Amino acid sequence: MHAFQDSRARYLFEAVSNGSVRAAAEKLGIVPSAVSRQISLLEEELSVTLIERHRTGVVPTAAGQLILDYYRQHQSHQHDMLAKVDAVRGLRSGNISVVSGEGFAQELIEGPIRQFRQQYPNVSIALEIYGTNEIVRRVREDAAEIGLVYYAPADSRITSRGSAHQPMHAIVAPGHPLSRMAHTSLQQLSEWPVALLQGVYGIRQLVEYAEHAEKIRLSPALTSNLISVLMGFVTSGQGVTLLPQCAVTTELQQGRVVAVPINNPALLSADVQLITRAGRQLSPAANRFLQYCMQGMQAFQEAS
Repeated sequence: MHAFQDSRARYLFEAVSNGSVRAAAEKLGIVPSAVSRQISLLEEELSVTLIERHRTGVVPTAAGQLILDYYRQHQSHQHDMLAKVDAVRGLRSGNISVVSGEGFAQELIEGPIRQFRQQYPNVSIALEIYGTNEIVRRVREDAAEIGLVYYAPADSRITSRGSAHQPMHAIVAPGHPLSRMAHTSLQQLSEWPVALLQGVYGIRQLVEYAEHAEKIRLSPALTSNLISVLMGFVTSGQGVTLLPQCAVTTELQQGRVVAVPINNPALLSADVQLITRAGRQLSPAANRFLQYCMQGMQAFQEAS
């Protein structure tokens, strides 16, 4: 029976998770040859090939996938142990890791994060912004404890800890002809220049699903990975975008944009969700922060 050093499994994990040895090295702050060396030593210890190198990056072999599963399980047990230690220690210190879409960041900071830190000033919160697919992956693989996501894909390894109905709207400037309408349609929106998020975001995936259902294709004049860019497109009078109201709360309150409901079943039925990995035992601090999010965010007050 072969033995191996657990610490080397991390290099394999980072290489596969980041798509390449070079990307893993950049994340770890070391040279690529050091990552390759650790993976090679692991392969020597186990007498088996663990990764295959393709043009698109590194892919685990069947044996490599077993090591990755072991590493993730080991990390999961460590997280659970630390959560139990936190429970003994209470909320006097600790860390919470949160991943979120850009549209929720400002409300998180002004609402739950501000309120939580007033009550528990010694607990540190790490908030990172990603697209929907990456949020789900990070929660699923224990890279983050809590995810805040719009239109999350179905995943048996993810648990929804709270959700709220948040329909998609057409977001337009106050003087736009659509701003005076009680509702609009994809057909009408197709007649205007449209700015859309890129495909890694649940918002764009939902729009594409709605387009397919109605056999209508929106041809975006602009695509971006930032909601702020879409807002600039709209407020400068160049066209419209599609977003849930919870993503543009501040702009709506300031009267910089108008949200017009869209008559489409898919766009009307979308939800925002707080997610965690199924079976993961959250720390007391993370559990308490979840409650602050549910109670203190407008996104979780049912949209009218």
